Amino acid sequence: MSHVFPRHCNATLPTATAGDGCFLIDQDGKRYFDGSGGAAVSCLGHSNARVRDAVKAQVDQMAFAHTSFFTSDPAEQLADLLIEHAPGDLDRVYFVSGGSEAVESAIKLARQFHLENGEPARKHLIARRQSYHGNTIGALSAGGNAWRRQQFAPLLVEMSHIAPCYEYAERPEGESLEDYGQRTANELEAEILRLGPETVMAFIAEPVVGATLGAVPAVPGYFKRIREICDQYGVLLILDEVMCGMGRTGHLYACEADGIAPDILTIAKGLGAGYQPIGAMLCTSQIYNTIAQGTGFFQHGHTYIGHPVAAAAGLAVVQEILENDLIPQVKARGTYLQQQLEARLGQHPHVGDIRGRGLFRGVELVADRDSKTPFDPKYGVAAKIKKAAFAEGLICYPMPGARDGRVGDHILLAPPFIASEAELSGLVDMLATAIDKVLAEL
Repeated sequence: MSHVFPRHCNATLPTATAGDGCFLIDQDGKRYFDGSGGAAVSCLGHSNARVRDAVKAQVDQMAFAHTSFFTSDPAEQLADLLIEHAPGDLDRVYFVSGGSEAVESAIKLARQFHLENGEPARKHLIARRQSYHGNTIGALSAGGNAWRRQQFAPLLVEMSHIAPCYEYAERPEGESLEDYGQRTANELEAEILRLGPETVMAFIAEPVVGATLGAVPAVPGYFKRIREICDQYGVLLILDEVMCGMGRTGHLYACEADGIAPDILTIAKGLGAGYQPIGAMLCTSQIYNTIAQGTGFFQHGHTYIGHPVAAAAGLAVVQEILENDLIPQVKARGTYLQQQLEARLGQHPHVGDIRGRGLFRGVELVADRDSKTPFDPKYGVAAKIKKAAFAEGLICYPMPGARDGRVGDHILLAPPFIASEAELSGLVDMLATAIDKVLAEL
C-alpha cells in the first residue's frame, strides 16, 4: 500500500522508471511520448546530458546556501543570461521554486512598489476570466477559472476579472479581429475606472493562455492596447509566462510575439525543464530601484529561493536552448505540428479549433462544429481522451471547462523542443485515434 498522497486518490498509476529523449518509460517497459511535456515542463526531453551533468557538478561542489547569507555563481550567471535576452527594461531576477511562487512574488512586489512609490491606495489586482496563475491562495485568487476557485472561494482575496481574448468562442460574427481585440482590451480601462484609477496596482495576464483555455494567443493589437492602458493609469503590467515562456511559443519570452514588454514577468516550467524545480520573477530597474532606495528590503521570501542546484539546472537549460538554436526549431516544428493537426483533424466534425504558437498547441472539441456548441460536461470528454491517449502511449493535457470553467473541452499539446517531425506525426496519429475511440462511444 502506498503512503503517497496522489492527485487523484482512486487512480492507479504506472511507475515511471526511465526517460529517453521525448519518451517516458514505465515499470513494464512501455514507452509514452510526452506530448504535453508533463504540463509544458519537459522542453528538453528526459535525458539531456548537459543539464544532468550541471546538476551533478553543482551538488558535488555545493548543494545549498541560504540567500540571507550568500549568493551563488549559478544564480548570478542565470540571472545575467535571462536579463541579457529579456525584453524592455526588465533588469532584476528573483528566483523561486515554481510558478505559483513566482506569481505570489509578483503580486506582493506590485503592492510594495506602490507603497514605496507613495501610492498606498493602490491595492486592486485585475486579471482575466479563464486564466490560470497557480494554486497558492494569492495566485488562485488571481486566476479566473471558476472550477478551480469554487471550493476555496471563502478563502480567496477579492480580485477583478475581465474577459479573456478568446477569439474562437467570444468574437461575434461580423466583428473584425482588430475591433474585437480593441474592444476586449478596453474592458481593462473600464474596470480601472470602475475601481478608481488611484486604487489599481496591476493587471496580470498570460500572453498565450495555457491550461484553462488550451494555447489561446491574443489577437493582433490586443496587448499593445493593454500596455497603453496600463501606462496611462500607472498600473503595472504583470505577464505570466510560467507555461508559455522560455521558448515554448517560438520566442524565449512569449510577449516578444506581441511587441510589448511588461513591468513584471513570471517564468517557471520550461526554465528548469523538469530537471529541478525552479521559477523566477523578473522586474524592471524602476521597480527594483524604488525598493532599493526605499526600505531596501522586499518583504517576502522562501527558503529555497536561488537554490544553487536549481539555478545550475536552469542555467544549463537556457544555454542549451540558445546555443543549439532550439527556438527557431520550435517555430519550424510548431508549424509542422499545426499542419499535421489540421490535415488529420481540421475537418473532423467535433474539432472546432486548432490554435497556438510554436510547440504550444490546443485542440478544442465541440458537440457541433457549425454552432461551436461544446459537449455536455456529463460526457467527461476531456478525461476520457486523456485516458485513451495514455493507453495509446501518448501523454497529453486534456482539460474540461474551456468556456466558463464548467463546459468546453480542449487538449493542450506541448511536446519537447527536440521532437522530430516523425515523432510529432506519431503524436497526431495517437491523438486522432484516441479522439475517435472516445467520441465513437459517447
